[in-house]
Amino acid sequence: MCVTEETTLMTPKQHAPRPGDRLLTTATRLFSRHGINATGIDKILAEAGVAKMTLYNQFGSKEGLVFAVLEREGEAWRQWFQTAVDGLPGSPRDKLVGIFGVLEQWFKRDGFYGCAFINAVAEHNKEDPRIRSLAMAHKKKILLVIRDLADQAGVIDPEAVTESIGMLLDGAIIAAVITGTSDHARRGADAVRMLLASQTINGQTLTSQTGTSQAGTGQTVASQPVASHAHAA
Repeated sequence: MCVTEETTLMTPKQHAPRPGDRLLTTATRLFSRHGINATGIDKILAEAGVAKMTLYNQFGSKEGLVFAVLEREGEAWRQWFQTAVDGLPGSPRDKLVGIFGVLEQWFKRDGFYGCAFINAVAEHNKEDPRIRSLAMAHKKKILLVIRDLADQAGVIDPEAVTESIGMLLDGAIIAAVITGTSDHARRGADAVRMLLASQTINGQTLTSQTGTSQAGTGQTVASQPVASHAHAA
């Protein structure tokens, strides 16, 4: 999981990880816990039990290793996120709210250290666009998941809803790292409910907590409650 320490136990039939994989796994753990700049190559090599020549042959440099870690962690996190969101119950609106229940469970995991890309951009040379480019590519793929749900929900402005939820997601992650709690995931879910309440859903405009006014007719129809999945897995 992206910036979450996990222990993998090998069964007798499994082969030991290859040196390059050991470097990636060790670097991911150390970068997550201590930061990229504070983690030296010698420490990574010592804990991975890998020769320096292997690092240079496979990754070229520490920076090349950083890029490889981000690419692998980004792919793993996106697969986890997509699967978790797909598994949420309810309507597309429910799932947009439920995204923050998914985040809440992530925040509660042992070894949660935030988003690898946010952390890397914060540490990296701001005049070097390479890390930022990787982070933006990762973010765009996450926003596609949100945009698909926004389109299905029939909101007035799916692009604005997508960007707003994306910002709430980033903010919740940063707040979870700073505070060490998962509370901001629930705040994010509340904010999404308010955001969706300001949008027209399938031609219906939410006017109160008890009903909606059919656009152009003045007819009031029962509104569907937005289910909270603050504890969704």
